[in-house]
Amino acid sequence: MLKQFKSFARALRIPSSEDRENAYLNGAIDRIDLEYRQRQIDRGLFRKSY
Repeated sequence: MLKQFKSFARALRIPSSEDRENAYLNGAIDRIDLEYRQRQIDRGLFRKSY
């Protein structure tokens, strides 16, 4: 029962900005794309507060 609750809670967890940044970087298809994505992150793409 506790294991099911933990997996359910984990599924509802909102990803942190670090998790979103890592997922964005992992989506790069080549070195140029990776460098572009790194620059976007350095500029604050995922750190903006609305």
